Amino acid sequence: MYLQISHLRSLLALEETGSLTAAAGRLHLTQSALSHQIRGLEAHFGTRLFQRKSRPLKLSVAGEKLLELARIVIPRVRACEDSLSRLADGIAGRLHIGIECHSCFQWLMPVLDLYREDWPEVELDLTLGHSFEPMPALRSGHVDVVISSDPVADPDLAFFPLFSYESRLVVNAGHPLASRDFVRHGDLSAQTLITYPVSPGRLDLFSRFLQPAGVQPAKIRHVELTPMMLQLVASNRGVTALPSWALHEYNGNPRLRFLPLGKAGIRGTLYAGMRSSDSGRPYMQGFVDQARATCFERLPDIMPVEEDTASAG
Repeated sequence: MYLQISHLRSLLALEETGSLTAAAGRLHLTQSALSHQIRGLEAHFGTRLFQRKSRPLKLSVAGEKLLELARIVIPRVRACEDSLSRLADGIAGRLHIGIECHSCFQWLMPVLDLYREDWPEVELDLTLGHSFEPMPALRSGHVDVVISSDPVADPDLAFFPLFSYESRLVVNAGHPLASRDFVRHGDLSAQTLITYPVSPGRLDLFSRFLQPAGVQPAKIRHVELTPMMLQLVASNRGVTALPSWALHEYNGNPRLRFLPLGKAGIRGTLYAGMRSSDSGRPYMQGFVDQARATCFERLPDIMPVEEDTASAG
């Protein structure tokens, strides 16, 4: 293919300035070099591109064809160059978020609304955690950020803490456990446990409370929506465990009781996990900063986490 971007740029400059001298100056070329370039095009295609001895320069039919191409290609090339520069500067990019924490929708949507205002050139998307394996998806590039309470030891991944929270067991107000000061491990061995549709190991109740004690509930029931889970508990169809900040709006419900898991309770930390190679991009750090700021402004019962390392590895 003989045509080059420089040829098309020259055609545009000649058409816009109307003279060889002015076009050469705009292109930072000598008039001789520009003339040589035009003669090379004419020799290759066997036709003249300009009508000779016309002032200002007037394109031939062949020249008009090339100019038509230049008007399409050059703006797209410029736009692509600008986009690549913004990507390199961390101003533009892609932020596809995988959510392991189903109750995180409560705060994530306001975060994204504010984030879009500051980072309009970042492409945003969300993927629910029950439809994919989050960490393999993060490593492979299927998603760019995973919201998770379970960082993994992997030097290729970096995890930035957002906030610390307490998980609480939710029971019906008439449930035998409702009068307790806290829940013991064995109290759940005869219960129907209502959870999100994820593997038990990815839930704080199992990983931080039941599994270390070797306790299993009598039955597990999967429900995708937080309000549905709490409605089932209110109907005495089982018990569930949720972060205390997700329960705040239900504090006045007379049919529900919230109990610490163990005498001291259990606390977890929510992280934004990303590929280590992306962690230095400004728009990625912008998401972490916006998430922290919005959560501490809107969510009750959360605590800051000192960030001693950006990687779980």
